[in-house]
Amino acid sequence: MALDPQLVQDLLRTARQRGATAGDALLVDNASFEVQVRLGEVEKVQQSHQKRLGLRLFFGQRSATTSTSDLSEASLRQLLDDTCALAQAMAADPQAGLPDPEETITTIPDLVLWDDAIAQLPVEERTAMAREAERAALDYDSRITNSEGGEYSSSQSHVLYVNSHGFVGHYQAGTVGLSVSPIASEAGGMQSDYWFAAGRKLSQLQAPAVIGQEAARRALRRLGARKVATQKVPVVFDPPTAASLLGHVCSAVSGSALYRGASFLLNGLDTRIAPETVTIYDDGTLPGALGSKPFDGEGILTRRTTVVEQGMLRSYLLDTYTARKLGQRSTGNAARSAGESPSVSPTNFYLAPGAYTPEEIIASVPCGLYVTSLIGFGVNQVTGDYSRGAAGLWIEHGALAYPVEEITIAGNLRQMLANIEMIGNDLDMRRRVTAPTLKISEMTVAGN
Repeated sequence: MALDPQLVQDLLRTARQRGATAGDALLVDNASFEVQVRLGEVEKVQQSHQKRLGLRLFFGQRSATTSTSDLSEASLRQLLDDTCALAQAMAADPQAGLPDPEETITTIPDLVLWDDAIAQLPVEERTAMAREAERAALDYDSRITNSEGGEYSSSQSHVLYVNSHGFVGHYQAGTVGLSVSPIASEAGGMQSDYWFAAGRKLSQLQAPAVIGQEAARRALRRLGARKVATQKVPVVFDPPTAASLLGHVCSAVSGSALYRGASFLLNGLDTRIAPETVTIYDDGTLPGALGSKPFDGEGILTRRTTVVEQGMLRSYLLDTYTARKLGQRSTGNAARSAGESPSVSPTNFYLAPGAYTPEEIIASVPCGLYVTSLIGFGVNQVTGDYSRGAAGLWIEHGALAYPVEEITIAGNLRQMLANIEMIGNDLDMRRRVTAPTLKISEMTVAGN
């Protein structure tokens, strides 16, 4: 996956000769693979390999971004012509521009993002892993009667970023994932659920049988679900749904939402938004984590940003443009695909684990809801109003009692943050935005 920096540097040098005052380019070489099986039979195999170059040029405060997957000399000449013409036709933006030269990094750390074993694994073994995960789910219980399939996927990229300040940086990164979605049925009722594993290294994935069995267990526990009466009760979010909740916080601290005034955390820096037990980090430096990378989409070193410190909002997530709009400095959170300008994105955004086991959190609830699935998008990021369809398990006398569905949970994100009562010790890093089990002292559960 070797990429030639000289090709990109020559392109930027020619752009400067054409009148561009600055520019940068991103060249990505990506190989991806996906195999899906259902009931043991291969349903889809998809493999792709593509190089793509994205070019961004500035003419003073005017800029444009274009891209191509054709790296021939004629194509690059046309790309340059088009980008120059588009940039000069755009309206001027006072905040447009590259980061200051001193903001970009000089030494690129190795964050252990690459695993040769992913590319070397034979297609037959990739398919066998998907089959084994699905078979483990189907064999787990006679009530697992069908399957939406098992899937193995992988992606490996070589990323090269160059800008006209003289920065040249590159790194390799890969991911691999395995998932299965079984269907359980009993007494005429049917329920489905899923489980998955994802990571940077093939050897660190959970065994296919373990993934299949967990998916089956999750589907089975939903059988016989019922509604509950509308009431205000404590709500416990399992890790996947807690991660979804944290995602709304992540969006609210994004510079792009803040400078537009579209965040319920606007003007919230250095104010209390949650109890002292709540600390949230965005950390792009974690070795081997899914969101880690040595530098962001503008060549700025990724870092560990303390977003919430013991309940106090301490930092937003910013790229160069949004930092300038807000009168601050970039936090190294610029993300960029080859065809787009940089935008704000988290690296590894997570709620720091607490002191309680999930069992202890459930045991603390005399009557309430344990959420395992969320449906719909009823969240207003401006006001924080929150209302989503949900399914899960009802808690009675500190124990999981029976499954529930066709309910809605409602509240306000500001109040929900303030009402965080217990945080689990079960954080895992299988997602870029992730959280452990989380208890909120009271929400409205709407049912019958």
